[in-house]
Amino acid sequence: MNVLLHTCCGPCASHCVWVLKTLGHKVTMFYSNANIWPPEEFARRREGVEKLARLTKTELIVDEPDNAAWEETVAKGFETEPERGARCARCFRFNLSRTRDAMNTLDFEAFTTSLTVSPYKPSPLILGIGRELGEGRFLEENFKKKNGYLHSLELSREYGLYRQQYCGCRYSIR
Repeated sequence: MNVLLHTCCGPCASHCVWVLKTLGHKVTMFYSNANIWPPEEFARRREGVEKLARLTKTELIVDEPDNAAWEETVAKGFETEPERGARCARCFRFNLSRTRDAMNTLDFEAFTTSLTVSPYKPSPLILGIGRELGEGRFLEENFKKKNGYLHSLELSREYGLYRQQYCGCRYSIR
């Protein structure tokens, strides 16, 4: 199956690409993260995703960020929400909607997300949003299963990938 992988960052995507390719899928990473702030952080994470794409011989599409649209659609009125609160659910929906739209425009068979590899992200919520948006074409993969997060750590070290210290938006910076 030709799968578009919403890619939050190189470290998380490393395991996801490995799993999807092991399952026999053709994978294209879709780096779409208008939430990441500041722009220098977006660029640094993008470099990590580009490095992963080269090392794993995986195609990559970069969705140029529109932080203003993200702020208006996702964060406005939710700025004081705690990490893992309502703003995060809105952000998952925003990013997965963009991935679904790209899947449809670019004629992929399915899409999924690397967000589920993180132990800090609620996979049931993310998978539910994907299922709702996916029109039957969302590939439900909980990548943290079978020690997926630990494998992503190993691959990140092996590949020399930058590991960020916060989720990405200005409201998650500690």
